[in-house]
Amino acid sequence: MPDKAPWITYRPELKVLDCTIRDGGLINNHQFSDSLVRAVYDACVAAGVDAMEIGYKNTSRLFPREQYGPWRHCDEEDLNRVVGDHDVEKTGLKLAAMADAGKSDWKTQIVPSDQSVLSMIRVAFYAHQVSEAVEMIAHCHELGYETMANLMAVSNISETEIDTVLEAIAPTQAGTMVIVDSFGYLYREQIDMLYKKYAQAMEGTGKQIGIHAHNNMQLAFANTLEAIILGANRVDATMAGLGRGAGNCPMELLLGFLRNPKFKLRPVIDLLQNQILPLRSTVKWGPSVPYHITGQMNLHPRAAMEFLDSENCDDYLAFYDQIISDI
Repeated sequence: MPDKAPWITYRPELKVLDCTIRDGGLINNHQFSDSLVRAVYDACVAAGVDAMEIGYKNTSRLFPREQYGPWRHCDEEDLNRVVGDHDVEKTGLKLAAMADAGKSDWKTQIVPSDQSVLSMIRVAFYAHQVSEAVEMIAHCHELGYETMANLMAVSNISETEIDTVLEAIAPTQAGTMVIVDSFGYLYREQIDMLYKKYAQAMEGTGKQIGIHAHNNMQLAFANTLEAIILGANRVDATMAGLGRGAGNCPMELLLGFLRNPKFKLRPVIDLLQNQILPLRSTVKWGPSVPYHITGQMNLHPRAAMEFLDSENCDDYLAFYDQIISDI
């Protein structure tokens, strides 16, 4: 098929990353079965997805193994047990893990890339942690990994702080700078402003701009599309939107929008029917009134998550009054 096509969304350089297991694990302490993780991996391969974020590289000091599943730590033995036969050349799929600044023993926990099935480390950090993030990116690059920089909670900091972070990340080896709407607070106008700011700051560095959206106000898909239209070439999604709280941009919607013939939707639908949707009997995710409220207020969704696990989870008015009184 020629590079030019009669729809604007076909862009061969645009890459899709699945973060179902990594972000979805935040709703169940990453207690996913090996078979489910493998099913997501197989679906990503069959669907033509470019990368799969299989979990976190976070320390067991803060996330004890008796409480958290293996995908909070992504130890090499766990990776090898489930996807040890992975071959990036044959599958076209890169495997990634996220390392949080302040929560990862990254100097000792991350092995050289030639000793791992992972190809990419995504460095996640808050603005005040940017110095550590720069060190992490350099360290992972030296170990042979592709890297991404994920500035979290961007809606909660000033433009000056954003500019300071972008200035620090620009000279690093990170291949992508990701716009992260941690609280599902951003509208199209803010995505426009942030994309232009990120793109200008990264101009001349060869870095791509990415987008990771949350669905508190049911705008994750729309905001991802807006970033794509503006020029973002690295986009995140999860199967059925599975993710912390209100969830993320749904993979099944995104692939349909992109119109790229390399992406196949049927393996995703198969996974949804047989693996993801049955999870709803044990875990909850997706948009709801409490998540809408925290999104509108630019707040972390933890309060909504706690409320939805309480006995009074249907008393939305009480939750709203509580949130308003705390502001």
